[in-house]
Amino acid sequence: MSPQSNQEGPEGGVEAELAALSLALQHTLARRAARGQDQMARVDRAPTVPTAPPSQSEPAAHGATHQRPPAAESGGHKPVAASAPAPMTKAAPPPVHAGDGHLKGLAEKAAGAPSLEALRACVADCTACGLASTRTQTVFGEGGGARRILFLGEAPGEEEDRTGRPIEGPAGSLLDDIITKGMGLTRDDVHIANVIKCRPPGSRDPLPEEKTQCAAWLERQIELLDPIVIIPLGRHAAGHLLGVDAPLGRLRGKIHEHHGRKVVPTFHPAYLLRSPQEKRRAWEDIQLAMSVAGLPSKGS
Repeated sequence: MSPQSNQEGPEGGVEAELAALSLALQHTLARRAARGQDQMARVDRAPTVPTAPPSQSEPAAHGATHQRPPAAESGGHKPVAASAPAPMTKAAPPPVHAGDGHLKGLAEKAAGAPSLEALRACVADCTACGLASTRTQTVFGEGGGARRILFLGEAPGEEEDRTGRPIEGPAGSLLDDIITKGMGLTRDDVHIANVIKCRPPGSRDPLPEEKTQCAAWLERQIELLDPIVIIPLGRHAAGHLLGVDAPLGRLRGKIHEHHGRKVVPTFHPAYLLRSPQEKRRAWEDIQLAMSVAGLPSKGS
């Protein structure tokens, strides 16, 4: 072998050996890199261990062993799973009237009155609502009611509060004409009363709660009078008696009932003074009530 061949032999062997080592190292590094990526992927797929209490929207499927604090300790919020369906909304129960016991007491007291005079005394002592502090006196009603006809107004006005008599002044004079000239009766043949027994301040319309407080007195008054027909005068009286909120135009001209008693609503005399064109229709209502009471018609 020539000297040149001897020199080239060792160098070629070293280079081959180095190449083999380099290749082995690359394979090793590649395997390690692959193992590292696989480990990272497994870590990414692993469930995250919370470092704080789970939130309210945490699904139960996570199976975490952390125990949620009770509602009282977590600000009063009850934890609910995010996937839980919303609860059905239930209708709230009807509110209990704060004065139900008081109203029951009034009803029992009214029912215990054996006569109109005894009931009048109970009404005079009534302080169930705020009107007791502003009235001059109560206005119970008047008239013997021999013909069993009850005219029912809304509430006392200033004149009624002063005299204690229902439906006074110009409106009272017109009502007298309806009774005497139209029906052929006297004021004492009928009974005249109001839904509430005290004058509202400024003669304003009575409030619903004021009507409610006075209802027991009125119902007992009706029981003791035992009318064949009740003639409510005006929308407030008719609506209260019939338990509706409707214009008088939809109620008049018809025969209604209240606890088995006939009811024929018509216009209040005070309204007829302002709207005299309605007097003919009012007279039609009065004739209808007269027929219910068994009275002969006096014509128009």
